[in-house]
Amino acid sequence: MKLPYFFAKRFVAGETADQAIEVVKKLNQEGIKTTLDLLGENVQTKEQADQAVDEYKVLFEKMKASAVDSGVSIKLTQLGLDFGMDFCVERTKKVLQMAKEHNMFVRIDMEGSKYTDVTIHVFSKLKEKFDNVGLVLQAYLYRSEKDVQSMIDKKASIRVCKGAYKESPSIAHQSMQEIRKSYMNMVQKLLLAGCKVGIATHDDELIDWACQWTKEQNIDGVLYEFQMLYGLRKNKALELVKNGYRVRSYVPFGTHWFPYFYRRLRERKENIFFVIKSLLVD
Repeated sequence: MKLPYFFAKRFVAGETADQAIEVVKKLNQEGIKTTLDLLGENVQTKEQADQAVDEYKVLFEKMKASAVDSGVSIKLTQLGLDFGMDFCVERTKKVLQMAKEHNMFVRIDMEGSKYTDVTIHVFSKLKEKFDNVGLVLQAYLYRSEKDVQSMIDKKASIRVCKGAYKESPSIAHQSMQEIRKSYMNMVQKLLLAGCKVGIATHDDELIDWACQWTKEQNIDGVLYEFQMLYGLRKNKALELVKNGYRVRSYVPFGTHWFPYFYRRLRERKENIFFVIKSLLVD
């Protein structure tokens, strides 16, 4: 049985591009930039991957027409990665070319650890041709601090996040203390090397640290921004904007919202409370 959308509406901006763009417009008016995420992952057929490319074409056109301050985030498994790297690269190239024609930036999301190697490989291949593409690295993976160096060599734009997928202790930090330590090290290395960084976190300890450290190091504000998920820490985002920081909201939309919604609930017990509260209020 498919759950009705109202369960997810706190975290998902709508089931259509038009609905999501209206949300983006309001966020832009409040000084918050965005990245739109057309939800969908692990497509079952090659036709679905091609359909996703077509949907991105429409999305870019709508974004351009609306003049919103937004980029786009994509998942490679939505573009057919499970059918082979070459198949996925060809479709991702189409998406990046369309984005480039509209002067838009595309961020490749990192998925579960089984895709880490191939995602980095695809990104590296695409970065040789496109300058409007960035990547995500997950601080909880042991390997990520080493992956940072290869990204520095490419002068890549990197979003650093903690990581939202359940991973084994054999490959990922399990304690928040270790994850935070890895996170800080990654952000420091990237910014000191002159890379652009999305500091993607809702963690006050990391936010406060980043504000203080970037100030102490005189890091150019053009190099970094804070990034948060739609539906979470809105007041904190506005506070950061008020204090002169750049902030971007990750705004997901679409009908294939359940995997994303489930990850949000699993991350924090408070998110379950938010869902229940919104149902009672409405």
